[in-house]
Amino acid sequence: MSENQRCSREQGMGRNFFRASAEGFKKIPGSPISYWAPDSVIRAFEHGNFLNDLVHARIALATGDNGEFIRCWSEVSFEGIGFGIKSNSDSVRSGCKWFPCNKGGDFRKWFGNNEFIINWLNDGEAVKSISDPETGRIRSHNYNGDFGFQESLSWSALSSSKLGIRYSAQGSMFVTPGSSAFRKSEKTNLYVVLSLLSSKVADYFLRLISATMNIEVGNILRIPVLECGKETDQAAKSAIALAKFDWDSYEISWDFTSLPLLYPDHRQPTLKASYQKLRAHWREVTLDMQRLEEENNRIFIDAYGLQEELSPDVPLNEITLTCNPHYRYGGDKSEEELEALLLADTMRELVSYAVGCMFGRYSLDKPGLILANQGETLADYLRQVPQPRFPADDDNVIPLLDGDWFPDDITLRFRQFLRVAFGDEHYEDNLAFIEKALGKDVRKYFLKDFYADHVKRYKKRPIYWLFSSPKGTFSALVYLHRYRPDTVSVVLKYLRDFRDKLAARLGHLQQVAINPSASQGDKTKANKQVDVIKKQLLELDDYERDILHPLATEQVELDLDKGVKHNYLELGSALKKIVGLDAKGED
Repeated sequence: MSENQRCSREQGMGRNFFRASAEGFKKIPGSPISYWAPDSVIRAFEHGNFLNDLVHARIALATGDNGEFIRCWSEVSFEGIGFGIKSNSDSVRSGCKWFPCNKGGDFRKWFGNNEFIINWLNDGEAVKSISDPETGRIRSHNYNGDFGFQESLSWSALSSSKLGIRYSAQGSMFVTPGSSAFRKSEKTNLYVVLSLLSSKVADYFLRLISATMNIEVGNILRIPVLECGKETDQAAKSAIALAKFDWDSYEISWDFTSLPLLYPDHRQPTLKASYQKLRAHWREVTLDMQRLEEENNRIFIDAYGLQEELSPDVPLNEITLTCNPHYRYGGDKSEEELEALLLADTMRELVSYAVGCMFGRYSLDKPGLILANQGETLADYLRQVPQPRFPADDDNVIPLLDGDWFPDDITLRFRQFLRVAFGDEHYEDNLAFIEKALGKDVRKYFLKDFYADHVKRYKKRPIYWLFSSPKGTFSALVYLHRYRPDTVSVVLKYLRDFRDKLAARLGHLQQVAINPSASQGDKTKANKQVDVIKKQLLELDDYERDILHPLATEQVELDLDKGVKHNYLELGSALKKIVGLDAKGED
């Protein structure tokens, strides 16, 4: 060990022992028992500044009831969200109710986890007035103060061993369990701070300073800072750009514009070739990020003299890009397994985008959100997209059935989307490519998996809602933002039309069963189907009588501001049950 520590390793009774100078520990803030710290670390604490000299770090706002005041951004009307706000006074002047907020989230570096919004109407009037019903004490605290909406670095409260620091431009509040850091003066370069905190050196110092997994604000401020050159500024900016491009490539981002498979740079004659080109691009992006992170590590390792303690290498599973399957799926999966998972998820994302185009949330003819506000209609869509190549559904109800019972059935509409988006010439090959990736045909995917995937993608706050009879004989999707009080009546009309068609099918099968010229095999098959359809008709009758018709007469109104968790339960058992949605507190 180092001379400064006067630490030596001795063998005794089968165990290792260390001797270290107590004077060395005193130079480390808090004097933790870090007997393994080399001379270069002691010198960094002796001669360097500390992050506390450069940034303020603050514990986030505690609302007292996140379920009441926090939403996923996709739950509410998009026009009611205030983006790009620079101060509390600006937020008041905007008249908006909802504003972006950083709330920690999954381990991710550089940029991302921009999923949540907070009700900060009139400078958080409702948040600041929430009180305990028994004691009368205000439950919320830490209101962000002058730091609200300022440029910052944010991170999650807990990590097993590594920091996931992300850049946040002006415009966001910060909410527990996340925390944030802000520059102390205009001289502070947040990009350089981000580079340091995203390096292995920062993780090393945190392990030295803190004995727990909890990333406490005070511990981060105790990291020593040495001069490392301006290249770290550019490294951070490049990494942020790559991470933001990756985050915005998925519809969970409010800056999502279109499906990457549809970008002109990736388009090829077939969907398979387009995916292969996109996959090659993703590999390149992942390797670019890996090179950036390793070079960033090397700069700080050299500056802090930690060459014998740390390697600059970063394994692929620590490159936190969604397009990187090594990070996205992790574990000990083979390359073949990772590629299969990524392909399947990319096809699921294609299907999800197609459904968004069916409802008018997106359009093949215009980037970004189209219909994303409460009560918007087809007329609103046509004002933005006058001559769509693939038009939005006219009545906001898309049947999801085991058969082509309606011309706007979801499977038929998806096939139409595929033809429009990727052309007729290779339609059959494109459909086969999708179905092979999904492991089943498209209709089975819609019937068995689509809604579960959608609920998972939107973290149990779905924006497409599935009306479903108890055993799923009848089901239909509606888009929450286009919901109106008469929407259930439209669903009811589809149900009745479907029941009439099913009854007609029953009559036909009964004729086959008694037709003397029919073969015995056809008669047997018809009789089996007759029994199935009779049970289905009884199911539909019960669903209409007990659930759908009473609900339709109520003309239920929804308020998007109340959130999916509240509104979904307003329609009760008419909708497919989402496990855990009715639980108290946050999911």
